[in-house]
Amino acid sequence: MKTLFFSIIAMFLAVTGAGQTRMSISTVSNAPTISRHIYGHFAEHLGRCIYDGFWVSDTSTLRRKDRIRLDVVDALKKIKIPNLRWPGGCFADEYHWRDGIGPRTQRPKMLNTHWGNVVEDNSFGTHEFLELCNLLETEPYIAGNVGSGTVDEMSKWVEYFNFDGLSPATELRKQNGRSTPWKVQYWGVGNESWGCGGNMTADYYADEYRRYATFCKNYPGAPLKKVAGGSNGNDYNWTETLMRKIPLSMMWGLSLHYYTLQGNWDKKGSATQFNEQEYFTTMRKCLQMDEVVTRHSTIMDRYDPSKRVAMVVDEWGVWTDVEPGTNPGFLYQQNSLRDALIAGATLNIFNNHADRVKMANLAQTVNVLQALILTKGNQMLLTPTYHVFDMYKVHHDAKLLQVNFASPDYIVGDQKIPAVSVSASRDSTGKVHVSLVNMDANKDIVIRTSLHDMNWQTVTGQAVTSARFTDINTFERPGLITISDFKGARKEGNELVVTLPKLSVVVLELK
Repeated sequence: MKTLFFSIIAMFLAVTGAGQTRMSISTVSNAPTISRHIYGHFAEHLGRCIYDGFWVSDTSTLRRKDRIRLDVVDALKKIKIPNLRWPGGCFADEYHWRDGIGPRTQRPKMLNTHWGNVVEDNSFGTHEFLELCNLLETEPYIAGNVGSGTVDEMSKWVEYFNFDGLSPATELRKQNGRSTPWKVQYWGVGNESWGCGGNMTADYYADEYRRYATFCKNYPGAPLKKVAGGSNGNDYNWTETLMRKIPLSMMWGLSLHYYTLQGNWDKKGSATQFNEQEYFTTMRKCLQMDEVVTRHSTIMDRYDPSKRVAMVVDEWGVWTDVEPGTNPGFLYQQNSLRDALIAGATLNIFNNHADRVKMANLAQTVNVLQALILTKGNQMLLTPTYHVFDMYKVHHDAKLLQVNFASPDYIVGDQKIPAVSVSASRDSTGKVHVSLVNMDANKDIVIRTSLHDMNWQTVTGQAVTSARFTDINTFERPGLITISDFKGARKEGNELVVTLPKLSVVVLELK
């Protein structure tokens, strides 16, 4: 069950005047910290995420380090991405790490059977990824190969990364130009083992996990945080089985994958051409993340009441049909204001489950699915989703605050969903940040908030919004949707009064 202290609780709805909604925010002792790792990202060898995204031609005129594109690096450093998951995704379970080390001209080429049957030349491998993480000042999160690999292969990769003694793996690392270990903490043991990672049953995977995890060693100064491959969405039996069969001491985290679809897996829907009913349906499915996280948490609580095992939502985001005329295996989609609203609402859900959710990874960083960044030759644009992550970085490692309110409804036809999503935190300097999403396509919403036991004098804000939920940034008009100053909040006594525009993500700072 979601922890009582820190959930958004529908305690009351008092509407006064012209549609004002009451809300209260308060501190609670022993509040959980919102881990910065909730704001992680994902870079798979898929489409143009690595190649032509992070990694460009050695003849490129772009500013670069080796072949790493530095304008992309600078943009991601600005939002302080805390971790980056690699090399997959489905690709992880057909990736053999030894193919991606040594002189690039001597590395074997392979067929990327999952994503477009294109040739993977392995020019971007272990050393290149760790250099990217170094430039980004972020922590690597490695997805190991369980589906087509071996225990010995993953064990030796850990050794290659983390051991500082004498062994064949460390000697090989030194020959390839790295004398000291990287000491990588985060390790996923397989990916989607219920599907592309091997079509395993939960019982079979649990046994395989125990075997692989046993041989993934902790070397001096490099203790591993091992993540078991968890459920596909609402497969609660998978979580039940893994929690029952895997000793808590053997796993730091248990993963969860959940994608938001407008339609279904056969016809996901357009990224840019959708009406209000389709928009409403997508937002309803986005908000189901709260139920999915809550129900998995409830199962985990039965086996792990002290919450030792982290929930790791290491693939999430909106998945649409690809842009017309692009390779269907490359999963390139545009990014609209709707995507920004999905990002804001989902991150609020993760914040409010900070007692259990300790890490998450948006899929994916560049040019794939709900990307932060799109590139076209030497051009680069920041998507609406990027700007939400930029605003929400104030929650990194802040203390969760308790929010009590019941949202007004957003109604389309005979269906309704909560119109407003919210989370709040206090950072180490004492500043309070409140992030709000108004999903209603037609109505501004006035919220009057009491802040208990908090002394504050000023409120400032930022917003991401636009006239239509289908609005996008393009290479011809890259700044249509960006962060703007928000003037719709004021102090009345000790109450905060906010006029929340329709179709907006707003972050307020109180100090």
